[in-house]
Amino acid sequence: MIAEILVENATVITANPDFDILETGFVAVCDGVITALERGTARDAGVDARVRLDAAGGIVMPGLVNAHTHLPMVLFRGLADDMPLATWLSEFIFPAEQRHLTAQSVRAATRLACAEMLLSGTTTCCDGYFFEDQVAAALSDCGMRAVAGQGIIDLPAPGVSDPARNVAHGAAFLDRWQSPGLNVRPSLFCHAPYTCASQTIQAAKATADRRGALLQIHVAETRGEAEQIREAGQMSPVAYLNSLGVLDQRSLLIHCVWVDDADVEIIAGSGAAVVHCPQSNMKLASGVSPLPNFLSAGIPTGLGTDGCASNNNLDLFAEMDTAAKLHKVYRADPTAAGAAAVFKMATIGGARALGMDHLTGSLEPGKSADLVVIDTQQPHLVPVYDPVSLVVYAAGGGDVRDVMVAGKLRVRNGRLTSLKLDEVLGEIAPYTEKIRKDLLSS
Repeated sequence: MIAEILVENATVITANPDFDILETGFVAVCDGVITALERGTARDAGVDARVRLDAAGGIVMPGLVNAHTHLPMVLFRGLADDMPLATWLSEFIFPAEQRHLTAQSVRAATRLACAEMLLSGTTTCCDGYFFEDQVAAALSDCGMRAVAGQGIIDLPAPGVSDPARNVAHGAAFLDRWQSPGLNVRPSLFCHAPYTCASQTIQAAKATADRRGALLQIHVAETRGEAEQIREAGQMSPVAYLNSLGVLDQRSLLIHCVWVDDADVEIIAGSGAAVVHCPQSNMKLASGVSPLPNFLSAGIPTGLGTDGCASNNNLDLFAEMDTAAKLHKVYRADPTAAGAAAVFKMATIGGARALGMDHLTGSLEPGKSADLVVIDTQQPHLVPVYDPVSLVVYAAGGGDVRDVMVAGKLRVRNGRLTSLKLDEVLGEIAPYTEKIRKDLLSS
């Protein structure tokens, strides 16, 4: 057998249904798809390749899936730290978006975010924001796999000055990006139940359903949101969305911090998925979501960084470490959110939450070759007794050596191949300088 690319001399974490770990193994790739994945050496298996990547004893694992982020918000990294969500949004983020978001700034910011994600091992992401055509185009150009969600909110928004046109604008976005051959899939992103009226949420869901697209929505992120919705209708945010008939297998519920057992039962029964964003929830003091309950209920659950204005990075390795430790200390239980469970959330679990687990999220023959090589020849990654624990508790985005998306090397020896980093940094500089001057003058 002759493969196009062969990754060999590796410990392979498959994240397949049996969660097999091959202590010495190889991965063969042809036409963007994994064609062979076996223990032992490629030579013994009779496999050769045009391009051979020696992992040098490192770890090969599925590319990470960032199941919730707002990529252009890298523009606002560090802009307004250490404040409550309501203040952060209304007094800083919303005004900054109105003043500084343009099609051009969003495109440049997304390219910067793609560079950050690829270099830190993320091959798939789910974005929700404004000027989403520019986000989708940048993601496509950078070679990432993604779900791109056009933002919908019942307020004048960047690119959609008339809120009455928000769903129609989203529908047009879906139509422009509905192509089976693209690595970028379109979706709609309703900001939250407190910023979108019931009619808006239902119209957005119906619009997405007609096109087989995902509906994303922030849900029960803060105590204030939960109390506000309960006061208005005597039900929780999750129950409220369920009453609108918008929860099903194509619904992605983000945060889900202030939920109870009844809410978990509703989510599980509906088939909807959840995305956990621990660092953002911690930084904004939103609370701690009942992650172990979601996992016990069998709810498809992914891991997300959220946007860089509330995190402040897109490193999903750091998010794994945080998720695993947060729930242990919160529940006073060292077995809560174990390394394997969190690893699955960042790979196959995230892919399942996005409806993409047939394509990505695990290393299996027939699946897309979305994978990461970690260089373990570093002091903080020696010794390797349990590769999954090592990835979750010791590794970081900076340990990523190679990244492949759909069989194409997007990072090789720690350097981007689909982007020129100096160009990316040069493109973003005028926009960040403008924001800096705006801050100084305010």
